[in-house]
Amino acid sequence: MARHVPHVLAPTWRPLAAARPVISPAWWDWVASRDSLTARLIEAGAGRAFRVHLLDQRLGRPRPDEARALGQPLGRFAWLREVALYLGERPWVVARSVAPLTQLRGQRLERLGERSLGSWLFRQPDLQRSAIEVTPTPPSFHPQRGPWGRRSVFRHARFAVLVQEFFLDGMADELGLPAR
Repeated sequence: MARHVPHVLAPTWRPLAAARPVISPAWWDWVASRDSLTARLIEAGAGRAFRVHLLDQRLGRPRPDEARALGQPLGRFAWLREVALYLGERPWVVARSVAPLTQLRGQRLERLGERSLGSWLFRQPDLQRSAIEVTPTPPSFHPQRGPWGRRSVFRHARFAVLVQEFFLDGMADELGLPAR
C-alpha cells in the first residue's frame, strides 16, 4: 500500500468561483462538474478500460483541513481511502476519501475494494454535495502531478464523506487539455 509522499505539503483549498479566472475553459468542464466523475472518465476514455487501483485504505487521523471540511474535531479517527483511477494503462485521477467513523452508520466502505466510491454515491437518491473547492497543489499522497485538484463533501442520510480528486498530467496528455 502506498504511503504519504513526505515532501509535499497539504493542499490549500479555495472556493471554485475564486479560481474561475485562472482555470481554462477545457479544465473548467472537468473541475466544476457536479455529476459522477467515474461516468465522465469512462465516457472520455473512448473505449479504454476503466479501473480503480486501491493505493491505501485504513483508519487514521484526517489532516486538519480535512477535519475542518467535515466539521469534525481534530484528532478523531476516520476511514481513509486513496485510489488511482485508470483509463487504459495510465492513471488519470488520484483520489482521497475521508469519512468520520461516527458517521459510517453501517456503511461497509472497506468492502469497496477496487470499485469506485462514486459509483455507489451517485446511486443514493438523497445524495447532497457541498460546494466544490479547488487547489493547484499536487496530491500529498501520490508522486504524480497534475494541474488541478477538487474536493467536496457528499452527504447521504447521516453519512458524510470528503472526496478529494486530483486530475493528473497523464489525463491532460491523453485528452489534449492545456497545462491549466
